[in-house]
Amino acid sequence: MAKNGRGSNRALTILLGVILWITGILVSLAVGFGMIEGVLYIPELETTTQVAGWIVVVLTIVGAVLAIIDKITE
Repeated sequence: MAKNGRGSNRALTILLGVILWITGILVSLAVGFGMIEGVLYIPELETTTQVAGWIVVVLTIVGAVLAIIDKITE
């Protein structure tokens, strides 16, 4: 029996997209919280490293929520 392959290819593409999206969210949050805690320090920003970390965390969460809402209302 010959397989079309299109269905499995599409499912694999969707799965890969979800995996990459979740990985991006986790990396962004790790970087943001690292900046907030002072583990990741940017010498040029000095005192604003914490603020930049909070911006990264907040924008990551907002972006994730908006992406989910967009996908649900599609």
